[in-house]
Amino acid sequence: MNVGRPRPNPWKGIGATGIDKQPVDGSVAVTAPGPKGAGEVGLAGDRVYDVAHHGGTDQAVYAYAREDLDRWQAELGRPLGNGSFGENLTTAGLDVTGALVGERWRIGADLVLEVSCARIPCGTFQGWLGEQGWIKRFTAAAVPGAYLRVISPGSVAAGDPVEVVHRPEHDVTVALLFRAVTSEPELLPRVVVADALPADDRERIRRRLS
Repeated sequence: MNVGRPRPNPWKGIGATGIDKQPVDGSVAVTAPGPKGAGEVGLAGDRVYDVAHHGGTDQAVYAYAREDLDRWQAELGRPLGNGSFGENLTTAGLDVTGALVGERWRIGADLVLEVSCARIPCGTFQGWLGEQGWIKRFTAAAVPGAYLRVISPGSVAAGDPVEVVHRPEHDVTVALLFRAVTSEPELLPRVVVADALPADDRERIRRRLS
């Protein structure tokens, strides 16, 4: 479980970034933030600063699998601690990128999150990692991790079990959605069946298809 610390953002013409996520002890309250534009996210004590592209209801929590971080760690030849990709939740034993859009996770006693969309890499992410050509490399790998919205508020602590409590009946995974909206637009007709897609993403897909 990782919460951001504000730091200067020289990579994108805004003053600060919250990508520097650090592991925290104890439990953290998770609630549904307001709409995009206010900088609010789900975890108490965290926020985003690029309010046009991050935060809000459909990007309340970002999850990335520890197993995928380990693969990147080996490929890049450098340590990647939990939170290195700006994720709030670093999971273990859960196929985050293979999750279905609309899949719901129960964490701990009360918290329920719903998979909403894939993370799209940006200049801040590339600058933060300091890897030349990172956006292209991350896109080609198609292992983006998942944004989630808050269905039922609660609290989360490191070590809490994650239980998948609902899986929709389509086959639109986070990986498929990511490939469709980035490098393989021929897949776009397949993803519109996912009812849980954010409204603005659905509208962009509709415009591209028309």
